Amino acid sequence: MTATARLHRSPELPALLDRIDALGRSLDADADAAEDLGRLPEHTARALLDAGTVRAELPKSLGGFEFTPLQLIETVERLSYHDAAAGWTMFALQLVTGSTAAFIGEAAAADLFPDVAGGEYALVAGHGTRPGRAVPVKDGYLVSGNWQFASGMAHATHVHSLIQVEDTGEMRVLAMPKSQVTLDGNWDVLGLRATHSIDYHCHDVYVPHEYTYLATTTTPVNGGAVYRLGLVNMAAIGHTGWALGVGRRLLDELKEVAQARTGTRGAAVDTSQFHAEYATAEARLRAARAWAAEAWRDFEATLDSGDPLTTEQETLLRLVLNHATSTAREVGSTVHRWAGSAAIRRGPIDRFLRDLHTGTQHITSSPVVLQNCGKWLSGALPEARWSFLDLTQ
Repeated sequence: MTATARLHRSPELPALLDRIDALGRSLDADADAAEDLGRLPEHTARALLDAGTVRAELPKSLGGFEFTPLQLIETVERLSYHDAAAGWTMFALQLVTGSTAAFIGEAAAADLFPDVAGGEYALVAGHGTRPGRAVPVKDGYLVSGNWQFASGMAHATHVHSLIQVEDTGEMRVLAMPKSQVTLDGNWDVLGLRATHSIDYHCHDVYVPHEYTYLATTTTPVNGGAVYRLGLVNMAAIGHTGWALGVGRRLLDELKEVAQARTGTRGAAVDTSQFHAEYATAEARLRAARAWAAEAWRDFEATLDSGDPLTTEQETLLRLVLNHATSTAREVGSTVHRWAGSAAIRRGPIDRFLRDLHTGTQHITSSPVVLQNCGKWLSGALPEARWSFLDLTQ
């Protein structure tokens, strides 16, 4: 086994969590302004970047912290507890920047990530589905396409996009300067308003081959075992942490509402029904978190051994995410039902509920993915393997 085959367990997690907690009050204070802006205020984004939130998923060989999956889940969970939109923005930047650094060619990595420890590195945002077209030319491609949901693009310097190579059909991922695409500025939504998850497009832009990588690769150029998950499986990390953090914050907010209203005339929170439903929501969220931790410990052990994940593990990875997301949605329904006017007036509960119901629409937790998990687990497609979010025979 090579040195890079082992899973790196960073000692930086406690300090990073402390830095995130120290920013909690300012995240709350800036939340309304962020929604109005449609993105995080620059000072908020800079504080989170300086704290090391994106560096957490960058390869250690380039100066990053290279957290394990469980460390990343805890990081995103903590950040999303303080602010759902900030958590979503930063885990999107984490994922796309970290995977670019791991899989891009050596010369491109040296260009984009010259001094990670010193804060000199590209921030990459973009989208990995609905591929654009890549026409092969000398040493690269002419790229055209339209992409959606580029979370965190306001803070990015570079763009990550899925492309399909003409004639061969090969799927690749590119990194290109943000200045080479047109930003559509069309993020007009109910929730996650502060994530700047806009659409963007380009036409016949030249991208050197060195600044692309095979979309399905699980062999990192830089970094260790965490990147052997591959891009799609790595995406489950942040989404899982986000769902758990948002669910936890909503339950804690409901507890505060209950404590403020208990003993008042006709208080619904003094009923046995409320107490039972709160306890049920608490149990469901804790169970989802415990299963996520148990499953990811198993995945980490496999990565640490140098082996690839089995099809069963890849199935459970998707099912764990789907379960965490659906559990958070159920928690949100309980909070909405019992919070009364606090759920409809502008404030943390209203904002977190809107963010939750937008975030749970993400394709990684779609009903089709859940159905595919059931097909494999039930034995309906025992020989099938995962390709992105689909099962293929």
